[in-house]
Amino acid sequence: MIINHRKLVLATTALCAAGFSAHVWAQTAPPAGAEPTEIEAVVVVGSQIKGAKVNAALPVTVVGEDQIGASGAVSGDELFRSIPQMGDVNFNAQYLPGSSNSARGDVGSVNLRNLGIGNTLVLLNGRRVVTHPTSQANDNLVPVLTYNTSAIPVTGLKRMEVLRDGAAAIYGADAVAGVVNTVLRDDVDGLTASSQYGFAEGTNLKEYNFNAFGGKNFADGRGNVSAFVSYDQRTRMRSTDQDYTASSDRRPLFAGTRFDGVASLDGRSTTTPWAYVQTPQSFGTVRQGTTALTSGAGYFHIQPSTFAGCQLNISGGMCIDDGALATSGVDRNLRFNSASLGTTVIPELKRTNVFLTGHYDISDDLTVFGELGLYHAKTSALQAPIATLSSGVISIPASNYWNPFGPMTFANGTANPNRLPNLNVPASGLPLTLRGYTFADLGLTHVDVTNDQYRVLGGVRGRKFGFDWESALVYSEATADDISDNISNTKLHAQLALSTPDAYNVFNGSDINNPSGADTTRNSEAAIDAIRVKIKRRTKSTLASWDFKVSRPDLFSLPAGDVGVASGVEVRRETQMDDRDKRIDGTITFTDPISGAVLSDLINSSMNPDTKGHRSVASTYIEFAVPLVSPEMSIPLVHRLDLQLAGRYEHYSDFGNTAKPKIAGAWDLIDGVRIRGSWAKGFRAPNLEQINATVVSRSNTRTDYAFCEADLRAKRITSFAGCSRSLLTTARRAGNPDLDPEESETLSYGVVLEPKFIPSEYGRLTFTVDYWKVKQTGLIGVFGEGNALILDYLLRQSGSSNPNVIRAAPTADDIAAFKDTGLAAAGQVLYVNDKYTNLQPQDVEGLDLGLMYRLNTDKLGDFDLNVNAAHLIKYYQSPSPGIAELLAARSAGKINAGTTINGGGNLLRQNGKTDWKVSASLTWRYKQLTVGGFTQYIGDYNDTALLDSAGSPWVVDSQITANLYGEYDFAQANTKLRLGVRNLTDKDPPLSSAGYDGTVYQPYARYWYVSVKKTF
Repeated sequence: MIINHRKLVLATTALCAAGFSAHVWAQTAPPAGAEPTEIEAVVVVGSQIKGAKVNAALPVTVVGEDQIGASGAVSGDELFRSIPQMGDVNFNAQYLPGSSNSARGDVGSVNLRNLGIGNTLVLLNGRRVVTHPTSQANDNLVPVLTYNTSAIPVTGLKRMEVLRDGAAAIYGADAVAGVVNTVLRDDVDGLTASSQYGFAEGTNLKEYNFNAFGGKNFADGRGNVSAFVSYDQRTRMRSTDQDYTASSDRRPLFAGTRFDGVASLDGRSTTTPWAYVQTPQSFGTVRQGTTALTSGAGYFHIQPSTFAGCQLNISGGMCIDDGALATSGVDRNLRFNSASLGTTVIPELKRTNVFLTGHYDISDDLTVFGELGLYHAKTSALQAPIATLSSGVISIPASNYWNPFGPMTFANGTANPNRLPNLNVPASGLPLTLRGYTFADLGLTHVDVTNDQYRVLGGVRGRKFGFDWESALVYSEATADDISDNISNTKLHAQLALSTPDAYNVFNGSDINNPSGADTTRNSEAAIDAIRVKIKRRTKSTLASWDFKVSRPDLFSLPAGDVGVASGVEVRRETQMDDRDKRIDGTITFTDPISGAVLSDLINSSMNPDTKGHRSVASTYIEFAVPLVSPEMSIPLVHRLDLQLAGRYEHYSDFGNTAKPKIAGAWDLIDGVRIRGSWAKGFRAPNLEQINATVVSRSNTRTDYAFCEADLRAKRITSFAGCSRSLLTTARRAGNPDLDPEESETLSYGVVLEPKFIPSEYGRLTFTVDYWKVKQTGLIGVFGEGNALILDYLLRQSGSSNPNVIRAAPTADDIAAFKDTGLAAAGQVLYVNDKYTNLQPQDVEGLDLGLMYRLNTDKLGDFDLNVNAAHLIKYYQSPSPGIAELLAARSAGKINAGTTINGGGNLLRQNGKTDWKVSASLTWRYKQLTVGGFTQYIGDYNDTALLDSAGSPWVVDSQITANLYGEYDFAQANTKLRLGVRNLTDKDPPLSSAGYDGTVYQPYARYWYVSVKKTF
């Protein structure tokens, strides 16, 4: 028996994905004289009509079980990254921010077409998957939620189906870019176990995977229970493993390029273990005799005595220098290089997936079925030491034992051994304000994240009156517990107030021989333990749904054939909860006794209230499969013509109603030549955090261009490329209950060719090409704190300012920085106010190409060649009015060309949005031997975080990598042994301003693995 290749391929349009395609050809030739036997086409995502072949009109990628195994992927993230149509992966285990404000741990995101997180719907066995509960800011700086690809049980997948077409009319919200349906193995009878070990050359990264799947038929085959379990264990990969991650100062990596020596590549933190401190401004300059120890604004800092600018040498080879830390100039080497300490690039991991499926046929027309899925993962990482925020006010009481400007005599009557002599400071001493400090003597920050997810489903299906019907209840829940080290403001202040040697000492500097490295002048363990706390962020999301659906492939007949129909109702309830630690959500606060400022009780976090929200959604849909022309009608140039018509109505409890249509068609000009196309409207509902969040504080490194302009006019720098006025800027963003959904319109059309003139002995060839276009309106975003600072810079040139940029009053040092520049002095940024809103339209266009060729021979074995290409043609986001104003000002020369304006314009080939991704695979099977090769091409793109003086970006190079594996089947022992290598030519990821781009590439080169599989 063989499969009718043309009908199956055209029915499912099973294009190659990730360099592999669904394995739809038979492994053996039929007996001589035997007639080909058609089998039922694989029903894939894109239609709710059971048995209908309307998928011929839709671009669907099917990745089969063999191809999933051939990839060597042990996680959903690895599998999804290999598909060219998938965009950059913004949620990933390599993204390890300094606070719990973003998703950390074992997480991966889905970003089909690069349209952004939240625009792709993920299904498991045809039903929705609960979202990962922890949000993260997207390119528009609003919190988005993803389906966690790392929770997808790769071992248990039968196939993965990717509908590369808008499908809101069939599946509802989020299906703007398409749908990914993961189909699990079921009806297994027997047991198979496998194990894989792999490692990345030259690193500490090692991975071990064990999995087993099996099942049992019962009741004479009327029932089956199948289960699988997968366990993954991975060691931690550290920054010191690779040269492109080993230092936060990336200038040496760009030596010999046009960015050689550019200051912005020095990513070492300007907040350092060398204390940056201020006395009360009202006091003026602190002097020892006639020597000024502070600036007029009271600023001073600690540095090695070998550095220029020392005003007074103190103990341990250190000195006091007046003024702020000049980290863009003479004090640059005081910047803190946390990457050199061996921070985590990929966290240590232990992951378990367990899934159980079962069904029982009560009668020939009635079946009960169920699913139970469990996912548990725990990661452990080491991140940069804790540092202060520029918006936080940390006071050091005059009573601090180590305060050089402290009292002459402590309250207990003992003399102060650390007060400097001959000061113009009152005998009672001066309190100080800690403006910037990294608590490096606490060591690297431990971050432990535990992710759990479970799914319970029970349903019944049957057949009645010619209709297939099905109904199911499903409940799924996901939680994430993020536990990390931090410092309590309350405890720190108490320790700073001590007049004994146990007081915390911020004046002890760091290592005078390696001032940007590890702190070798640590406080006592008692002082450290007294201020350290563990904080916990717990997030939770749930999904409960009920559906009832019916379908019939032959509702009535037309001259061209039967009309199919599907209809149904669905009700679901979604919840999301973000429970912050009491020290950050406002339950426990800290009031600075000197300034009176009310802060969170964490040294590195602004207050961030808990968020909680829920919604209910009720929907109904109907879909028709309409044959208009059949081959039997013998119409010239219309061998076959089919239509798909669909519509869906949904009611949301929090923002109202929406209805969306879809139409798709497939036109076979002749047998083997098909033209297909579709048009649909879609939407993405605002997620629960975007609607319900009160205040969301986020801190990002931004450039204060007002100071850059002052530096340029004062000739302290020659261009904005040399500006080092970056700071950790806090944005206070707010949810908006009046948000509208993002609307979309999708158009696609293409051609499928399967030449019939090629004799079967020369193989089977299928070629596909599909053009697609998506227009989105009302994108949810914010103006952005970076843009707000640019607007402030623009307005300050005409004597005004941006009221959303909240600054401190200018200090004497700030006034000095603006002197003789023609600009009014600006104070330091405290925070920026922002709010979620619906922005302007976005247009994205692209082209997909696929080629699939199979050749079976008696002497040389079987060959499979698969090529899959995704070409992004256009990616344009219309700027909002505020951003358009900035772009116009830059074009008119009112603001410097070196400014980075985000949030609009042409985004093609920017920051991971490459215009080409191509993958190809060639597999050869001969008797018991299988050899497979896989290659992937990722095109170049612009890194807008690194601009030259003309505003031209660094280009992240394109890359081609190749994988190879060999497998031998010891048939008598029911055992298969495989040896494989990824990135055969040992190519590092292309260089970017961050060292490498973790949203596109993995942080290692050649990777070896060996696996063994045995069937019992």
